[in-house]
Amino acid sequence: MTLSTSFLLPLLFTLFIFSTDALTSPSDVSALKAFKAAVKPNSIPPWSCLASWDFTASDPCATPRRTHFTCGITCSPDSTRVTQLTLDPVGYTGRLTPLISGLTQLLTLDLADNNFYGLIPSSISSLITLQTLTLRSNSFSGSLPESITRLNSVESIDISRNSLTGPLPRSLNSLSNLRRLDLSYNKLTGSIPKLPQSLIDLALKANSLSGPISKQSFTESTQLEVVELAENSFAGTLGAWFFLLQSIQQVDLANNSLTGVEVLPPKIAGGESDLVAVELGFNRISGNAPASFAAYPRLTSLSLRYNMLHGAIPSEYERSKTLRRLFLDGNFLTGKPPARFVKPESEVMGSLGNNCLQGCPGKAKMCAPSQKPFSICKRAYGGKPKS
Repeated sequence: MTLSTSFLLPLLFTLFIFSTDALTSPSDVSALKAFKAAVKPNSIPPWSCLASWDFTASDPCATPRRTHFTCGITCSPDSTRVTQLTLDPVGYTGRLTPLISGLTQLLTLDLADNNFYGLIPSSISSLITLQTLTLRSNSFSGSLPESITRLNSVESIDISRNSLTGPLPRSLNSLSNLRRLDLSYNKLTGSIPKLPQSLIDLALKANSLSGPISKQSFTESTQLEVVELAENSFAGTLGAWFFLLQSIQQVDLANNSLTGVEVLPPKIAGGESDLVAVELGFNRISGNAPASFAAYPRLTSLSLRYNMLHGAIPSEYERSKTLRRLFLDGNFLTGKPPARFVKPESEVMGSLGNNCLQGCPGKAKMCAPSQKPFSICKRAYGGKPKS
């Protein structure tokens, strides 16, 4: 009896340890079951993360994991709550169930590069601890739910390359911890609402956003460094305030319908500037090329290509000590090109081609492609172009 007892007790204790190793919150288990049930079975490869989710054989947070729940989820240190749901990009197809709201301790939700479709459920606002939301490269449609602005802990939202429609949420600025927002390559319409003060990187390119770029939208954007608004329908004049935003570094507004741009030297605002790159190509900007861009002490790249600029190339551009990329092609610029840009050993790359310049050396890389025919230039100026 003594021998049998001494043998059985350690065995029973070991079995007890492993039987109590399954501690995942029932609400988390239910949410994970609902999540998998909403994915079409024929889109789950046998070697994928979701294929290893076997709720009859193992608990999601049980350790050690050998054959079940091998990937796709991460749990809290005490194995009670699911903190990350990060799927492999294998082409899962299905809807995002509203019951995802049960994962109330989730820090990361990443379904990128799959084929999820349908609406983003408004119940996503229940993920109050969520810090990273990545739904990039799926087929989500409908509007971005207003409830998403209640994710007070979220720092990064990437829902680019989907089929979202409608306007941006009006209370977007209530996301007080949001640092990165990427909604590029959707079908969003309307204007830009007031942005969060915490925002550093804004990407809304390739949508159908329109109207003027309003100062009111950027009033609180004291930390904004990168702005990507290319391939939309923004119109009107871009105010001088934009390039004087406190932390702005990179700007891409190409392929819009802007008709003017106001630029003031940073010293007028009483400070320096970290502006490095400006892309304003393929708009409808008229008038002279803004000379004040040359006053920005760190500007290395400037593109005003394929607009409606007239007059001479500002001599300030030639005197800039930082400019290394300059694209002014596709305008109606006249006069002689600055010598610095057309010499064989020029350290500046880009193009002055397809303008109305005189004496642009054919061998100079910056002079390609060739200038416009004289007849087009004459018509643009209502007579002979002046030097």
